[in-house]
Amino acid sequence: MGMSLDVFFIYLATWSVVALSPGPAVMFAMSQGARHGMRGAVAGTAGILLGHVVCFSAVAFGLAALLASFSGAVYTIRIVGALYLMYLGARLIFSKAPKVTPVAAAPAPPAHGGLALQGLAVQLTNPKNLLFVLALLPQFIRPDHPLLLQLAIMLAVTMLIDGVVLLVYAQLAVHGARALKESRALKWLERMFGAALIFFGLKLLTTRA
Repeated sequence: MGMSLDVFFIYLATWSVVALSPGPAVMFAMSQGARHGMRGAVAGTAGILLGHVVCFSAVAFGLAALLASFSGAVYTIRIVGALYLMYLGARLIFSKAPKVTPVAAAPAPPAHGGLALQGLAVQLTNPKNLLFVLALLPQFIRPDHPLLLQLAIMLAVTMLIDGVVLLVYAQLAVHGARALKESRALKWLERMFGAALIFFGLKLLTTRA
């Protein structure tokens, strides 16, 4: 077996708590759900999950350890990530409010690939994600078990939990958007999501690696 059951369940519980804690990925998924509906949220969530694949691959190939030891790279990633989150937040705050339409008549969100790339960028430009994975995973890796198989199991657990949690948050945002019949109220909802993204960006700027 790739990893013992007790280690598996501990990791499952640990990452569940991490996933349920609101952060940039949660706010991004909710903002896409409120603006573009569940199809847009699914596209953005797919990009975030792809970011997990990249981060776990980096751990497998030792790149995460290199970034952790090279403070200049971590600082650069933090700055880029913070600015990008603030850009997404500002775009939500200052963009025109979309009109709420019935579900059957709602148009498909534009550029699903673009939304996925935005989700990927949100995940990859958050250094806490990479460094947290680097700090967390070694605690669950056992040297007497195959390394790649353990990472594959933890990656599958991480993507499953994050995917479910992000889509649940997005669904809540979708229902909230549908309940707001006035576009002005929907605009304030988007401003709240945008302000949260800017907050996380500012927090990254003020957090020392």
